Amino acid sequence: MSLDAKVPSGPLAEKWTRFKREQRLISPANKAKYTVIVVGTGLAGASAAATMAELGYKVLVFCFHDTPRRAHSIAAQGGINAAKNYRNDGDSVFRLFYDTIKGGDFRSREANVYRLAEVSGNIIDQCVAQGVPFAREYGGLLETRSFGGAQLQRTFYCRGQTGQQLLLGAYQALCRQISYGTVHMFPRCEMLDLVVIDGRARGIVTRHLVTGKIESFAADAVVLATGGYSNVFYLSTNAIGCNVSATYRAYKRGAFFANPCFTQIHPTCIPVSGEHQSKLTLMSESLRNDGRVWVPKRREDIGKHPNDIPESDRDYFLERKYPSYGNLAPRDIASRAAKEVCDEGRGVGPSGRGVYLDFADAIRRQGIERIREKYGNLFDMYERITGENAYTQPMRIYPAPHYTMGGLWVNYELMSNLPGLFVIGEANFSDHGANRLGASALMQGLADGYFILPYTLTHWLAGVKPGLPPLDHPEFRRCEAEAHQRLKRLLSIGGQKTAVEFHRQLGHILWDHVGMARCREGLLQAIEQIRSLREEFWENVRVPGSDADLNMALERASRVADYLEFAELMALDALRREESCGAHFRVEYQTADGEAKRDDERFCHVAAWEYTGPDREPIRHEEPLIFETVKLAERSYK
Repeated sequence: MSLDAKVPSGPLAEKWTRFKREQRLISPANKAKYTVIVVGTGLAGASAAATMAELGYKVLVFCFHDTPRRAHSIAAQGGINAAKNYRNDGDSVFRLFYDTIKGGDFRSREANVYRLAEVSGNIIDQCVAQGVPFAREYGGLLETRSFGGAQLQRTFYCRGQTGQQLLLGAYQALCRQISYGTVHMFPRCEMLDLVVIDGRARGIVTRHLVTGKIESFAADAVVLATGGYSNVFYLSTNAIGCNVSATYRAYKRGAFFANPCFTQIHPTCIPVSGEHQSKLTLMSESLRNDGRVWVPKRREDIGKHPNDIPESDRDYFLERKYPSYGNLAPRDIASRAAKEVCDEGRGVGPSGRGVYLDFADAIRRQGIERIREKYGNLFDMYERITGENAYTQPMRIYPAPHYTMGGLWVNYELMSNLPGLFVIGEANFSDHGANRLGASALMQGLADGYFILPYTLTHWLAGVKPGLPPLDHPEFRRCEAEAHQRLKRLLSIGGQKTAVEFHRQLGHILWDHVGMARCREGLLQAIEQIRSLREEFWENVRVPGSDADLNMALERASRVADYLEFAELMALDALRREESCGAHFRVEYQTADGEAKRDDERFCHVAAWEYTGPDREPIRHEEPLIFETVKLAERSYK
């Protein structure tokens, strides 16, 4: 099957302008005849829903939280990229575009990434107009700082709470439309299935998490803005509620899943402290602006207090290996470098899986009050969790699963291969290739929601007649019946192990074999172990309670069941991609100095997987990646 990306012709810098110039339009009087479903209320979902309603469409919005404000976008700390060049340091749309393409190791679609850079400046203006309290310098201009993978300061921030403040801006825009009656909000509703009629997405099946009621909703188009899937690893920086279910259920209804093995391991997280943990805590990448990463040079110094280890006995390994970028090397490179020194036996902390992030030099230069001003809430959070004061001794950090670059396949217009199904934000694959640069997730979510989807969705809706299928249509009834049957089956097993126990086992398998380093033997082993664990799950999981009221154990079991299927797809995708690129590191394919070694001749493409049925291997489709403006080059930060 040929995947049509629908990229407009013409020069790269003119493609988006040309699309908007030629897009089909809908009369304002007719927009209210169209109904759009948006699933998810993070930055992408909230901004898309508010904007589509502002244009005049009828919008139904669903989230499984009690309020849209609890979306995981709120957890983003460090900042949002934009090519505003406020510092007059040479930034431009093209430089942001190139840094993003290079950061993703040339495994993303060129036209999508350029458009992202092109609209980035509009995002900042929009958010300032909404009252988002970005940091400002003394003269009143917005302040910026550096993030990994760039030699410019283009990251705008709200101290260590950027995601929270941006989400509040999008939330207030959403609330405005709710008050007007143009948005109908459905909190505490989880999407259980996508309804496809005559090859087109026409609605969703949901379960109300408090009452247990299963019902269907019809629409002219469905927008998934449900985030990523790194919780498949069990321990990740994501909120426990984050899951793959919405996109995976859409995959099982015919939407292609692209590059599922592209999962990012973030280098600056608080190390694992024991089996009791259910999630990990991110320490913002912004800390690497002033913190220096190091480990002792000698193993015999491991047990010493870090302040007692002299400078001459410290290995600032990122500065040593990547002098051009130093501590601001991209996330995948910094993570592998930390793993490497820990594998050598020089890791710090009780588990030996940690490196130091040291602010002593920055405090000496700038003063403790300036560091507190920039990072105070992050230092406070670290102390509450670890009991250690990072102003007087280094933080201990170690890589952990964070963001996922894979997602449902979409074309340039953000529509999947299923007509009428649009996918935005982290839920799609399109912008970050094999590794996301820091501060680009918030950028993509708001770009998709505020400035891209309103054009592309309007363009598609203009080509279809408005009108909803009846909710008693056989497909709606079939999907509802299957959702009921699945929940009843989970409740009826009556086994001995909880879904959390199965999830934890799955996480160990993935971290060991599909984590920072992968090999053919390990991936084959992982696939067999996942299949065995999945079989055990359906024979021995215990889900107490019923499906007629609030039942968090049932919610968790349903999501873990999806993870047990999706994890095999991840491992299969990693197995078939016989190269190293970005965060996907196959140990068989590396350079002499241990860096990722791409195979552009065989793998310069998007791998989009098609579901073929239970216990059957999916079909792998390829979308060639064509670079008209940039040249494929070795990704070096040295």
